[in-house]
Amino acid sequence: MKALVYTGPESLEYLDVPEPDVASGEQLIRITYVGICGSDMHAYLGHDDRRPAPLILGHEVAGEIVGGTRHGERVTVNPLVTCGTCPACRDGRDNLCPERQIISMPPREGGFAELVAMPDSNLVTVPDGVPLTKAALAEPIACGWHAARLSLAALRGAGDKALVLGGGAIGLGAALSLRAQGVGNVTIVEPNPTRRAYLINHCGQTVTDHPTNETMFDLVIDGVGYAATRATASACVRPGGVIGHIGLGEDTGGLDIRRMTLQEITFIGTYTYTAEDFVQTAQAIFDGRLGRLDWAEIRPLSAGAEAFSDIRRGVVAAPKILLRPEITPERN
Repeated sequence: MKALVYTGPESLEYLDVPEPDVASGEQLIRITYVGICGSDMHAYLGHDDRRPAPLILGHEVAGEIVGGTRHGERVTVNPLVTCGTCPACRDGRDNLCPERQIISMPPREGGFAELVAMPDSNLVTVPDGVPLTKAALAEPIACGWHAARLSLAALRGAGDKALVLGGGAIGLGAALSLRAQGVGNVTIVEPNPTRRAYLINHCGQTVTDHPTNETMFDLVIDGVGYAATRATASACVRPGGVIGHIGLGEDTGGLDIRRMTLQEITFIGTYTYTAEDFVQTAQAIFDGRLGRLDWAEIRPLSAGAEAFSDIRRGVVAAPKILLRPEITPERN
């Protein structure tokens, strides 16, 4: 099969590779769409030691099952594989499983390919009539859904004004998730003028290039994770408010710990999503509660290297690029 293989910093090659082995309890998925994630970009730039070259990246996958009793079933894929038996898994916090694996990280190859193998339990059936372009967004939106759920629980219902830092798929997904979970007033901060215009004009979002410190928010979700965005979060959250931190841009800096302590501001680091979060997100997509979800740009998998380069140069307006293997036309 063909795959887009990460071969070193800022190097991707479209190569012939072996088809994946399918273990007992797994299904073979013919990929229809696979999204480019920020973590894929980190690996592409050589900033993620967990993803050494050569490796097939990509974990935002939707496609069709090949073979077996479920042949032809359209699915979206939860890429996080967990043990199911540890205390975290038994407590419904399987995203914290110490044995967790994710496709696009050894030992599991990722989804920038024609085929991928996944356990049955990681597959959510996509109803007829729901395009797989939307279903492929379940994974990135589930990150925001999880962050929104945890942050709103920490607020205990005491607030209706939220700020989201970052207008990529993670930030936009968080904004959509906040609204779907009952928050009425959501503003996105996006400094890139091209993307900002796209979010306003195409996605109908309330967007600014920078917030003012005079405006306080009950909840701030940082979907970027740099020192500068953490500083913005620290400055813009109200006393008694919550910062939900999901970005992985850099390790340290930015938080105003003194203000957070004196004004009882809660900081929650969030990691991916639980299996239940993923199912809830997929259902919200299927029900239309997350809007039109027509904001992904689609390119062929063979042109993936150029797509990464364009994202690197900041010339992509759409919050998400979906790559499509050439041999997998979508069937509604």
